[in-house]
Amino acid sequence: MRSLMWLGTGLVAGLGLAWGVTTGPDGTSNGSVAEAQTAQTSETQTQRVTPTSTAQVQLSYAPVVQRVSPSVVNIYTKKVIQRQPLMDDPFFRFFFGGRQAQPRVQNSLGSGVIVRSDGLIVTNRHVVGDADEIIVVLADRREFEGKVILQDQRSDLALVQIDTKGKDLPVMLLGDSDRLQVGDITLAIGNPFGVGQTVTQGIVSAVRSGGGPTGYQYYIQTDAAINPGNSGGALVNLAGELIGINTFIASPTGGSVGVGFAVPVNMVKSIIGAAGTGKLVRPWVGVEGQAVDSDIAAGLGLDRPRGVLVNRLSAKSPAAAAGLRAGDVITAIDGKEVTDSSELQFRVATKNIGSTAIFTVLRDGKAQNIKVKMSPPPEVPPRNLTVLRGNHLFSGVQVGNLSPAFAMELGGGLPEQGVVILEMAANSPAARLGVLQPGDIIEAVNGTAIATVDQLQSVLSKSGSGAISFRFQRGNQRGECAVRPPAYITCRQ
Repeated sequence: MRSLMWLGTGLVAGLGLAWGVTTGPDGTSNGSVAEAQTAQTSETQTQRVTPTSTAQVQLSYAPVVQRVSPSVVNIYTKKVIQRQPLMDDPFFRFFFGGRQAQPRVQNSLGSGVIVRSDGLIVTNRHVVGDADEIIVVLADRREFEGKVILQDQRSDLALVQIDTKGKDLPVMLLGDSDRLQVGDITLAIGNPFGVGQTVTQGIVSAVRSGGGPTGYQYYIQTDAAINPGNSGGALVNLAGELIGINTFIASPTGGSVGVGFAVPVNMVKSIIGAAGTGKLVRPWVGVEGQAVDSDIAAGLGLDRPRGVLVNRLSAKSPAAAAGLRAGDVITAIDGKEVTDSSELQFRVATKNIGSTAIFTVLRDGKAQNIKVKMSPPPEVPPRNLTVLRGNHLFSGVQVGNLSPAFAMELGGGLPEQGVVILEMAANSPAARLGVLQPGDIIEAVNGTAIATVDQLQSVLSKSGSGAISFRFQRGNQRGECAVRPPAYITCRQ
């Protein structure tokens, strides 16, 4: 089972909701992009009513289930786990009788949804992202080999293509997650614990931001039972439309306690639209901000906390070109309320490149609408991926130049400029030091500010193997360390 811990609470989230066991070693798109179900979204407006009689309470969901369940699939994956590197050491091989550890096969399972009749399936990235073999089983028990054609780490979504030999498959219509209201009835369909396709019922408990494992912290919360094996499965409404992809749960036990989360279907539509390109590019507006809390609201003279306070605008960004300013409060995008930075990122990410979005902002206490063009993020400067070499602390560390495009690709709330650590060789001095980690931003070395990889290499070439100091950023925190061989190190925040 893939599991993540909610820091500070001990709640288990997640979960490929893919689970698995370990056994021994024995153990391309041919459809039209125009056919994507983004063009098939139902326009039917469902009137919400409260049951008023016993007969209404006894109505069945069976017609909806019968209509949508054929488009939900089971996904089985295999991943070969190679032998442990420790066994390369003669010392360990001596104590284990000279035997080499054999590769193992890890089996996992999840679910998926057919979104195009030629066999295009959407699921969670954590279900299929690193699999060596993918088997897709349809509701009628037909089996196909699957191939990942696109994956997006930030949204935890992936597209799998199967070859149907020209036969059309049943497709699930895509709804509109922006129309959801708390209290709407939901049906979750998937393959929990591998028992087979299962349907559970609940309601929309909330549509909220924050608290999840993906980069876009914005989810549909439901109390429909979701368990390991449900990841990538469908969350549908009573019109038979897909409204979300079930992704993770919060639970003290690893099983469902009625707190499940799904990626909204409006985020799913963006990855489906990119199926024919092989690369997903989301819009960039160049805004950094923070949620308006009660103290900020009081300072700005607002009647209540709402919106996102713009702290910084990237130079030459679409937002700056449109006229947004630091100090503006963004309260809505295209009429949809924005409550925090996660919701702001979600609203932008679901737009199409080249389109225009209307930002409603408060400036000097007055509301105004500003049109902002949704543009692709630039990669300036080029990422220049480099493994540092030499007789210094950073030897064996891979770094790269951040840019709006590269920062968005990496996710994790990275800044749009600077030098980021991408990987560290296990035997590198920096890894053995135990202070730095991938995702850290190197801000300065030996008192010299670092802006690019070339500049970092130049400074390191002069430092040699002697004493070295460096400053780095990790999230919202900064640290500074001084190292003097062979064994002196001091760090402070």
